[in-house]
Amino acid sequence: MKAVIYRAFPHKEAREHDVQELGTQRAEAFVRAFLKRTMPHLSQQDCESHLQRKAVVLEYFTRQKPKQKKKSKGLSSKQRRDMRLFDISPEQQRYSLFLPLHELWKQYIRDLCNGLKPDTQPQMIQAKLLKADLHGAIISVTKSKCPSYVGVTGILLQETKHVFKIITKEDRLKVIPKLNCVFTIEIDGFISYIYGSNFQLRSSERSAKKFKVKGTIDL
Repeated sequence: MKAVIYRAFPHKEAREHDVQELGTQRAEAFVRAFLKRTMPHLSQQDCESHLQRKAVVLEYFTRQKPKQKKKSKGLSSKQRRDMRLFDISPEQQRYSLFLPLHELWKQYIRDLCNGLKPDTQPQMIQAKLLKADLHGAIISVTKSKCPSYVGVTGILLQETKHVFKIITKEDRLKVIPKLNCVFTIEIDGFISYIYGSNFQLRSSERSAKKFKVKGTIDL
């Protein structure tokens, strides 16, 4: 069986099937040319040494994928604090400068509540304000465990997780902690109360949070 599989192709059958027979010299020349074309950096002597071995390993060049540019990461919270990016300079701490911001905020809330009409349900306004952006609102401290905070009123300039930064009519920047304080926001005759101890969230986090209705809330 082995002799039948590996015997040379008969000349008669080669002519019938139009198979071109290669002699030993032509086959050797083909192999040498193929190696020279495939591995051009090898010398003739190296090609001869490769031919003396039982196996010839041809080089395979992979296409290098272009390196993708990494997206630059933003500044961390610590870096922003160190660079004092959110600090308000003393010359900009003027109440009159932020009155246009307050007018924009009022229009934003009116659009959010589909118009503040006299028959609008206060619960609906309260629910909208809990998730709304409060920058620009006039906010007042009505209750606090620290008496010096009570009565402070001004335009909200910055809100963080734990504090409100307010500019008063006296052009003084106040930093009021949310903890143990109750705030009121008034717009078009509607007054809403915010219990700071349960409001310790960033404004971006509040938009997705579900607030539960509670009967009584302590400071």
